[in-house]
Amino acid sequence: MERHVFQSHREKRTESLDGKLGERLKKELSSPELSNEELFSFAPFNADAAEQGGYSDYSYWRSTLRAFFKNKVAVFFLLVLAVTLAFTFIQPYLPNQRDPILIHYNDNGRTLANLQPGEQGFIFGTNNLGQDIWARIWSGTRTSLFIGFTVACVEAVLGILMGVLWGYVRQLDFFFTELYNVFDNIPQTLLLILISYVLNPGVSTIIFALCLTGWLGMARFIRNQIIIIRDRDYNLASRCLGTPTRRVILRNLLPYLVSVITMRMALAIPSAIGNEVFVTYIGIGLPLDTPSLGNLIQTGRELMTIPALRYQLYFPVAVLALITISFYIIGNSFADAADPKNHIN
Repeated sequence: MERHVFQSHREKRTESLDGKLGERLKKELSSPELSNEELFSFAPFNADAAEQGGYSDYSYWRSTLRAFFKNKVAVFFLLVLAVTLAFTFIQPYLPNQRDPILIHYNDNGRTLANLQPGEQGFIFGTNNLGQDIWARIWSGTRTSLFIGFTVACVEAVLGILMGVLWGYVRQLDFFFTELYNVFDNIPQTLLLILISYVLNPGVSTIIFALCLTGWLGMARFIRNQIIIIRDRDYNLASRCLGTPTRRVILRNLLPYLVSVITMRMALAIPSAIGNEVFVTYIGIGLPLDTPSLGNLIQTGRELMTIPALRYQLYFPVAVLALITISFYIIGNSFADAADPKNHIN
C-alpha cells in the first residue's frame, strides 16, 4: 500500500514539472523580444576551411629515433660499439701496426714468446709463438664480426621469408611444420661437428654450418607473430578488396613486426659470434692461421693454469663481452623504441 502511494505521488510531481517546463517554453517562444532570426540562423560557409584537413607531422622512424636516443644507457653502448667497430677496421692502417700472423724474433734468433703487456712495444704482449696479441685480437674481431653479420643477415632473410609463408599461407603450414621438425630434431652441435669434418675448415664452412639451422628460431618466431595478426580486421578488409598476398605481407604484416625483427637481428650477431667461439673451443673451428676470437679464447684457455699468462685469455674475452653486451642492450632498446605504443606525437 505504501509503495503504491509513493508511485502515485512521484507520477503527480513528474506531470507537474512537465507542465511547468512546457508553459515556460511556450512563453519564451511567443515572446516578441525573440525573433525567428535570433532563434535560427544559417552557419557561414568558408571554402578555405572546407578544404582543410587534419594534419600530423608524425614520422615513424623519427619517433623511433627520438625514443631510442632518450635511453642514455643505450646511446652510451651505441657509441662504444661504433668506436670499437670503427677502430677494428682502421687498425691495420694505423702506423707501427704488426702483422697478426708474423712471428717475432729477438737479435739472437729466439722467438719473443709470452711477453707481458707493454714489453718491447707489444701493447697486449705476445703469445707462445711470438705473435702480437694486439694485432691478433683486432684481426680476430674482424673475422668474428664478419661471420656474425653474415650469419645474422642470412638468418634474417631465410627466417623472415619462411616464417611469413609459414604463418600466412595456410596451404604451406604442413610442409613448413614438417621441415621445421626435421631440422630442429638434429642437434646443432652434432651438425657443426659433421660439417667441420666433411668440409675444409674455414670461414665459409663456419658460415654454412651456422646458417644451415640458424634460421629455424627466426622462422618459428615470425610464424607465431603472423598467426596473431593475420586475421585482424584490416587484413581481412585487404583480402576482401582483392589486395595481392605480396602487398598484404609487405604493407600490413612486416611493418608491424619491425621492432621484434630488429631485436632478433641484434641478438643474432653476438649469438653467431658465440657459436663460432664454441666451435673453435671444441677444436673444430677455424685453422690457427686465421685469427678469430674463438682461436684466441681457446689459446688463452689452455694457459689458465699459468697465472702470469692469463692475460692472453682476459683480453679477447673482454672484447667479446663488450661486443655481446653492446648488441644486446642496443637491440632491446631499439626494439622498445620501435614499438608505436611508446611513441608520443
